[in-house]
Amino acid sequence: MREVSVPALPRRCALFCGALLLLTSCGWGSAGDGGGEGGGLPAVPTGVTAKAGSATTVHVMWNAVEDVETYEVYRGGTLVKEVPAAERMVDVVRLRPSTAYVFTVRARDADGRLGPRSREVRATTPGAVADDSAPTRPGDVHGRAAGGRAVQLTWSAAKDNQGVVSYDVYQGGTKVHSVGGHQTAAVVTGLRAGTRYSFTVRARDAADNVSPAGAAVRLTTPGTDDGHATAPTRLRAASHRADGAYYLDLSWVPPHAETPVTEYQIHLDGRAATSLVYGADAPRDRAEYSFYAGREAGVTHRVKVRARLADGTWGGFSAERKVTTGAGR
Repeated sequence: MREVSVPALPRRCALFCGALLLLTSCGWGSAGDGGGEGGGLPAVPTGVTAKAGSATTVHVMWNAVEDVETYEVYRGGTLVKEVPAAERMVDVVRLRPSTAYVFTVRARDADGRLGPRSREVRATTPGAVADDSAPTRPGDVHGRAAGGRAVQLTWSAAKDNQGVVSYDVYQGGTKVHSVGGHQTAAVVTGLRAGTRYSFTVRARDAADNVSPAGAAVRLTTPGTDDGHATAPTRLRAASHRADGAYYLDLSWVPPHAETPVTEYQIHLDGRAATSLVYGADAPRDRAEYSFYAGREAGVTHRVKVRARLADGTWGGFSAERKVTTGAGR
């Protein structure tokens, strides 16, 4: 676990793709994709797709598997990427132009058990070109909410002297989706109701030249989110003294999520005080943290905690607790 100062650094929020008719290249897994086989092993990742992003890259995406620690992405029989559970998409790079590739994905749980492979997906990289010119920015970008947890984006095709190979969709500053160059629509899912989002689209050609971003689309998903479902629970607060100073000791139960919560923000007396970022060992049952609170005894503080969710937004605050330095537990 490492500590970073506030404001917290943005984290990549990888989101899995939806399955609408306008987006045939990226969909939910079917029953034929397999499921929780193998006697307690992680389930088979479903909804796996692969699309060439340029002459040397392929973008692979899949749906979430519950209670996993990492995903492994294979090119043929070779492991090429290992990504944390919060990231359900990856760009496989350093590929050969004009080459067909086969990809599969496997899930690994916290005990190190590796689940079965997903179904195979195939992608062919386009031919290499000598090209220093980036595509034009996508135009006429529009969006609409498609229920409380998804948005649909459309845009007009960008222009390029060699042709657009793919479009990258960004949520804020994070790439969350990619579609083929012949498509001018995408669906981003896994969002929260009653939450405001900003999306942009960039075009990419075979030489990996990337266009400027199209106009930002700002959307608010319908519905309400009171934060209760996304808030840490059972927050406890106490203090202890060490080396002539007082420290606040916090513990809480992480919100229920498909993947471990890896970032939290602690508010002290109504203001953000610190941000915590965990690695692969992010706690699932109870998180704990202790931080400096000054040298004076008898000072009462108010503390509460919130989590950064997989879609990159902050969840609801925990219940607020009061703790007095020197009061012990």
